[in-house]
Amino acid sequence: MRPPKCEIATGIARDFLARSFAPGETIALLIRHQAPDQTWQRIVSLERVLEPHYLAWLANENWEGANIHVGANPLRPHSRKRTKDSIARVRHLYLDLDHDGELRLATLRASDRVPEPNAIVRTSVGKYQLLWRVSGFSSEQQEAMLKTLASVFGGDPACTDSNRVLRLPGFLNWKYVPAFPVRVEYLSDATWNRDCFHLEVPLSEPRLGSRLIARQPRPLKRSRSEKDWAWVLAELAQGADAAELTRTLAARRSDKTNPLYYAQRTVDVASAKLWLSGGIQIEDVIRMLERRRCAEIPAALGAVRAREIAHTARRIVARSTAQASAPAE
Repeated sequence: MRPPKCEIATGIARDFLARSFAPGETIALLIRHQAPDQTWQRIVSLERVLEPHYLAWLANENWEGANIHVGANPLRPHSRKRTKDSIARVRHLYLDLDHDGELRLATLRASDRVPEPNAIVRTSVGKYQLLWRVSGFSSEQQEAMLKTLASVFGGDPACTDSNRVLRLPGFLNWKYVPAFPVRVEYLSDATWNRDCFHLEVPLSEPRLGSRLIARQPRPLKRSRSEKDWAWVLAELAQGADAAELTRTLAARRSDKTNPLYYAQRTVDVASAKLWLSGGIQIEDVIRMLERRRCAEIPAALGAVRAREIAHTARRIVARSTAQASAPAE
């Protein structure tokens, strides 16, 4: 049964567009009915789309069964098509999580390799589109980073074009029965640059066939993070209290975007490494990590986070063991 028209929240769409684009910019809208001859693209100014009568027209088309999409990047003024050449600037990075969305979303949010998404769009049950507002990316750099994000975090590799359209929050997703209301959660108002994404993007690979990111040669001089890691390992091995160690490390690394998150993760990965090296089973390590942070991290996220950290630590242990057993050259 269809919901009343009044439940189609054009206010949500208006807020999303105003947050995502700057005044005076040109954006692309895709109004896609099931019949191919009833799919239209509109390239219009942001101000026009925000007018009540224009949003009402989109709402009516949505009510009649059309899915409403918006281009992720603004277009050059007077553009007639939504091509890569028509993109005025790169405004967003994005990631489609269509499979195991809850787990993959929790894993990404627990990772220190990417900043907090600006917005999480829920397109259906367990399906998400994540957006980061960015600056300083060329179209080529954007597409390379989109492929890397999809490879590392299990996103849809088909959704990595710079002229991609995204579902517009506030309207119904008619791909499902009953139709699903697309909603959005805002996490940050920051604008991120390339240095905020700690992912190694292949420079010449046209396609990522592996989930492993190519490693760059380590510099001879240890970074501050490497020094933190060595210090935390040594302190834990000597019996230091994990909570106190976390507070100390967070205070020392006020240069980090989120010092507490960085400190918690460093201490917990180091603890898991020591526990696994000492013969403790991985499931027991996971339970200990959950208990340690149960007062600081929500239970659902804490469970996924603990499992991801334990498996990260197991890979570190395996790598250390392999290096130790390798014959000297």
